[in-house]
Amino acid sequence: MNLDITLVWAAIIGFGVIMYVLMDGFDLGLGILYPFAPDEASRDIMMNSVAPVWDGNETWLVLGGAGLLGAFPLVYSVFLPALYIGVFLMLAGLIFRGISFEFRFKSQKNRHWWNRAFFGGSVVATFAQGAVVGAYIQGFPVEDKVFVGGPFDWLTPFSVLTGLGLMAGYALLGATWLILKSEGHVQDWAYSITPRLLLGVLAVFALVSLWTPMVSVDVRERWLSQLHLIWIFPILAMACAAALYRAVKQRAEGRPFIMALGLFAFTYLGMIASKWPVIVPPDYTIWDAASAPESQVFLLIGTVFVIPVVLAYTTWSYWVFRGKVRVDDGYH
Repeated sequence: MNLDITLVWAAIIGFGVIMYVLMDGFDLGLGILYPFAPDEASRDIMMNSVAPVWDGNETWLVLGGAGLLGAFPLVYSVFLPALYIGVFLMLAGLIFRGISFEFRFKSQKNRHWWNRAFFGGSVVATFAQGAVVGAYIQGFPVEDKVFVGGPFDWLTPFSVLTGLGLMAGYALLGATWLILKSEGHVQDWAYSITPRLLLGVLAVFALVSLWTPMVSVDVRERWLSQLHLIWIFPILAMACAAALYRAVKQRAEGRPFIMALGLFAFTYLGMIASKWPVIVPPDYTIWDAASAPESQVFLLIGTVFVIPVVLAYTTWSYWVFRGKVRVDDGYH
């Protein structure tokens, strides 16, 4: 029973993380692209395209974080001391961009400051997320289930690269979302920057792929010993990248965003497969980090009801606010 419920919770947490990355990534990406938009009307369109859904997207962050605490408490006891600064920066960035959603629409005299807050919060939150992922790939110095490293161990050249890479990736998601939701000169601008962003993402992907085996022996052994299984994820990711490039050249509207989501999903699945079943690298598996079976079952009862509700209202909100966003449209 312990084995089964632990696997279920690992699947739930993995699903929640991927959903957060996919759902919140594109609106963070719009914030990263914000200063480079053609004009202020374009910025209005960018913000209006995500204003009805951005806060619902972050539900997955809360759900994943709460589930992780209840099902795998060892992760919190190690990750928080190791990543205090990175997590704080991420949350601070999310707070600043969340405030800017509300105040920018109301402010006229100081709107430029809220534009900067939206951009800065998006950049800081995204970079911190990427750096945390890089720190996870590298692993943590742990003795007797206690983190024994320093407060800046998470910030290394490798984690800086993954932070910058995630910024490029979220910007790509934002550009393809804008292709889907805009028209006219705003859509033309999104079409023009998407190939360059895709090239940047693939360049970082190649660098991280070459660098990762040097910072993680376990990952190197996993990739070299399971060529017939684990390599399916980068192959599918590259297929999505090729389809994305082709869709942009054909000026398709929906396919670029779908292919960008696929690129992200398969990349993250490849990272999970590289570490599986380790959840606190380099040594502790999901079973080492799991809470008592009774606790996991108790939490699962509530989660079984919550996830369908979240999926339902998320789907409904996207359906209600479907279609193109124009300059005169407004959510607030």
